[in-house]
Amino acid sequence: MNRTFTYLITQKDSPCTVESYLKKRGYSHPILVQLKKTQNGILVNQKWAYVKTILNPDDKLEIHLEETASSEHIVPVELPFSIVYEDEDILVVNKPADMPIHPSINNYENTLANAVAYYYKKQGETFIFRCINRLDRDTTGLLIIAKHALSASILSKQMKAREIRRTYLAVCKGQLPAEVGIINAPIARKADSAIERCVDFSNGESAVTHYRVRYYQDGYSLVELHLETGRTHQIRIHMQYLGNPLPGDYLYCPDYSKISRTALHSYRLAFCHPITGKRMDFYAPLPTDMAAFFQ
Repeated sequence: MNRTFTYLITQKDSPCTVESYLKKRGYSHPILVQLKKTQNGILVNQKWAYVKTILNPDDKLEIHLEETASSEHIVPVELPFSIVYEDEDILVVNKPADMPIHPSINNYENTLANAVAYYYKKQGETFIFRCINRLDRDTTGLLIIAKHALSASILSKQMKAREIRRTYLAVCKGQLPAEVGIINAPIARKADSAIERCVDFSNGESAVTHYRVRYYQDGYSLVELHLETGRTHQIRIHMQYLGNPLPGDYLYCPDYSKISRTALHSYRLAFCHPITGKRMDFYAPLPTDMAAFFQ
């Protein structure tokens, strides 16, 4: 993946160095190091420049990001996944159920990373897999993938600053205690398990989930959830804590009578585009296995 960015230096920006100018625009230290090593990576008025070169008003700064290799340990595999949006900087996908995001032990060729690697190999393009948000294997829905190092750097900062709004839909057992509510219950690793989490007011990390009941029918609620924090298994733990667990959850509610996987879906992502700054807002419809609860 290669990408070129052009900046016209204004009176307000200068005088400054190339390095300070780029850092203000989200360029990380590793990107700046890579630019130093790239032939014509930094040009000022069409001449090669250093990161310490001084920029003046009306200077034209050109940045050439080059990636000549793909992710080394990700095997391209033809697997189905749905693309919601794509441009030169980002890819937004709707992840299916039963698909891990990254390769791991026993999951070398069945992940979203494998599928995306194949998608770009078919186009003859190199690609380094950089997934910005995360979903569990069983959870369906929206994910942002950065197509180059700069968009990854900027979007990662947005995630850390909680500027990417993530909204989920879940099917929960029973009726919730209120139509709208906030769950503020810290989460910690369960003492006797390497995987499970639990609410722990003594040792847990802060975890806050906002919920709104959309629909109730025949013992099940369709609930919209917004995360303030991003703890492991946060929604699953918080709904279990309320007494309204998600059916199909192999850890916290292994009831497979109506669904074969955790009834959780990442249905909305809202964020600022890493390069243009434009507000982006994406939706993915409720999957059929979750919708079946209310038909």
